[in-house]
Amino acid sequence: MGERVRVHVEATDSVTRFGVIAQLGQAPELEVVPRSAVGRGTVVVLAADSVTDEVLDHARELGKTGCTHFILLTSSLDDAELRSAVKLGVCGVLERRETTPVKLARMVVRATQGEAALPAAMLNRLFQQVSTIEVGAGAPYRPTFTGLTSRESQVLRLIAEGLDTDEIATKLAYSSRTVKNIVHAVTTRFCLRNRSHAVAYAMREGLI
Repeated sequence: MGERVRVHVEATDSVTRFGVIAQLGQAPELEVVPRSAVGRGTVVVLAADSVTDEVLDHARELGKTGCTHFILLTSSLDDAELRSAVKLGVCGVLERRETTPVKLARMVVRATQGEAALPAAMLNRLFQQVSTIEVGAGAPYRPTFTGLTSRESQVLRLIAEGLDTDEIATKLAYSSRTVKNIVHAVTTRFCLRNRSHAVAYAMREGLI
């Protein structure tokens, strides 16, 4: 077995925290660590019913340690909370009623690989809200997807359906590296934050 992925759990109550830790403890590829051991490369699972200022403050404190991978485990999110989570840098969201130990562990591992995932309903709400993005300190810029190739469209469509990199590679007969390169090309060319952001804009433009 290779090096295990380090993961830390932050929760609004001790019962939830111990429950999430118990789920993660079933995955041999993960190592649950205390807050004192959080650092660069650690994935943080934020378990909260809502994205309150307290939750955001905890995440920002952990971000100061070099941690950049955050997963939100929640019951529901309103539009403002969803925007706050994305702005914070949350790379994955799981709804509690649909979460299993396998799903949670899988998302933790995917987070370290630079992948982001939102439930389809939340992704739809996000792209409906987004109309402009800021490029540096300049004026708002709205990307145009006129240069999207057919295989880029294929990859984004499969991401929207919930497939991960390896599943997309298998379905399209590409290597995993090729899929990652395609996503990187899209996000770089159109000044987008991540794959979820790319899917949101492609859906908004009616291309997938």
